[in-house]
Amino acid sequence: MSSSLGRFLEFSIRTPDIIESLSYYKLIGFTEREIGDVWTHKYAVVGDGLLNIGLHERVFDAPAVTFVHPDLAKHARSMTDHGFDFSFMRLDEDVFNELGLPDRDGHMVTMLEARTFSGSDEFEDDSILGTWFELSLPARDAVRSARFWAAVAPKLLRVREEPTTHMRFDAGGAALGLSESIALKAPSLCFRCHDKEALFAAIERHSLPHEKFPGFEGAFVALQAPEGTMLYAFDEDFLGEPIEVEESDDLSEFPT
Repeated sequence: MSSSLGRFLEFSIRTPDIIESLSYYKLIGFTEREIGDVWTHKYAVVGDGLLNIGLHERVFDAPAVTFVHPDLAKHARSMTDHGFDFSFMRLDEDVFNELGLPDRDGHMVTMLEARTFSGSDEFEDDSILGTWFELSLPARDAVRSARFWAAVAPKLLRVREEPTTHMRFDAGGAALGLSESIALKAPSLCFRCHDKEALFAAIERHSLPHEKFPGFEGAFVALQAPEGTMLYAFDEDFLGEPIEVEESDDLSEFPT
């Protein structure tokens, strides 16, 4: 069963200085994308072949997990009929159609009718952090939070119950994690590092703000981008090898 949110587009971040943020991500190995003229505010996108990060120099409810869904107005009516409440909705022939709704922990989910940038989705070189494997969202109660995500992204990839509950969904092509770890303070990005020596050399060479062994899921280092985004580097995926989990739209599997 596919995600009713559409396809994952970008991790949308608010930045007070788009030049500073853009320079940082390019410095650590991300590639700048060619953007369209959709937004009136300053906007840039960087990617590594798997993950795209949207940098927005404007005030909005950020960060946001952003998706693209065609015929958004019709789809919004269907979601409303199924009980979803939107925090904002701009749907008109004269505007770029977009809408947003929070998950159960208040993390913003945004849906757009069309892409806002171009660029190859094919594999590109990883950043110095390695291969991106999860967008992690802090959750007060992961099982409760899963009731929202199971309804819109019913493919559950992995589940771990101890020492803290962690659930991972396929959200329109993005691996999205719900974490009860108290060390995770905000939506963050997780990478599997292939060359720790090169990473630490780059950190030292460019004087990149970082913290060794930050306490989140065994990460050996966390970098902090200029706008505050946390980037965690791991030796391996902390949930281990993939397991088969059946898809389901039966929310009784995720009791309140």
